Amino acid sequence: MDFGTLPFAAVDWSKVPRTEHEGDPGVAQWRTVEAGALRLRRVDYSPGYSANHWCRRGHVLFVIQGELTTELEDGRTFTLKAGMSYHVANDAEAHRSRTEGGASLFIVD
Repeated sequence: MDFGTLPFAAVDWSKVPRTEHEGDPGVAQWRTVEAGALRLRRVDYSPGYSANHWCRRGHVLFVIQGELTTELEDGRTFTLKAGMSYHVANDAEAHRSRTEGGASLFIVD
């Protein structure tokens, strides 16, 4: 992750438009800000959401609210609660997430 010459900026996430991304089942609502080479996202997963793909992109993910289970392609699983985070490099370990009760996240990639 390279911050380069990224200038200071404050973000009012309530004013960033949402986009919907279907899960299998459920939906993820993303609010996305592109900042130089970084993508910043506030993501809300609906109750019962399950990702419909393996992700190979690197992230720093922080759980704001709810509980999230992340599965790695090798079968390991990690349950994160509010206040917890994970980080993974690009192409390091494919992962996908699910939640029973819904979750709100902040992700930098």
